[in-house]
Amino acid sequence: MDCYHIPVLLRESVDGLGIRPGGVYVDVTFGGGGHSREIMARLSGGARLYGFDQDADAERQAFGGEGFTFVRSNFRYLKNWMRYYGEDHIDGLLADLGVSSHHLDDAARGFSFRFDAPLDMRMNKRAGATAADVLNSYSEERLSDVLYIYGELRNARRLAAAIVRARQSAPLLTTSDLMGAVGGLLPQQRAKKDAARLFQALRIEVNHEMDALAEMLGAAVELLAPGGRLAVITYHSLEDRMVKNVMRSGNVAGRVEHDFYGRTEAPLRQLGGKVTVPSDAEQQANPRSRSAKLRVAEKVGRR
Repeated sequence: MDCYHIPVLLRESVDGLGIRPGGVYVDVTFGGGGHSREIMARLSGGARLYGFDQDADAERQAFGGEGFTFVRSNFRYLKNWMRYYGEDHIDGLLADLGVSSHHLDDAARGFSFRFDAPLDMRMNKRAGATAADVLNSYSEERLSDVLYIYGELRNARRLAAAIVRARQSAPLLTTSDLMGAVGGLLPQQRAKKDAARLFQALRIEVNHEMDALAEMLGAAVELLAPGGRLAVITYHSLEDRMVKNVMRSGNVAGRVEHDFYGRTEAPLRQLGGKVTVPSDAEQQANPRSRSAKLRVAEKVGRR
């Protein structure tokens, strides 16, 4: 478990949930189980914790114990599964949206440009298009949009054009094929950073991450009991913007509603006043935590 994934902002995120020992909680990004174990340590008899993950490797990290249920599913189906288990309300939900260290270090999954591997990138290897499918079938315009929107790459059009040119000679099937097609377009001073953004964009597209996040956050707002907490750790601006909008307004668009008297109507209130980031010590111990931001909000009303 220790080498599978190092949980980021562990104490801060679980503290943020304001755990009620007998409550109902959900960890929608089980991964190696680090956050779930900490939540379980704070629960008592009668409490329940549901751990979501769509990846078979994560399921093998699942632990037994009274009150814990592992759900092999994408967290976008949160509402359906809670209905299935008879949970009308939950007292807290934690989401760590980062890719696990296990995925980044598993060469065969194709999540990192550091290894020569098949361009897969699916979190759920049982279904869906791979990164290779995306690269070899999308139009140049659609590829450009993916790279610009999800990777925030300023030269997205040039990168998309290079990919289309390269695939006319032979399909792009491996990470090396992709890097060979675009390597000359990555400025030397930020080549690693731009390569990471390129792979991030493809991963988000392959796994439909932004759509899934929007659905999960909407379900969380609906399911949280009054006084229940939502704790979310993000790693890039697209995720953080969506989470911030939901915590401010209750919807991913950030559309603020007002009542008849002009008072803001929002189902959540953000706690702490500002985002929490990893300490210098945590960033040194786990460099992959450097871009993490934790936001915590509470459902309006009393428990």
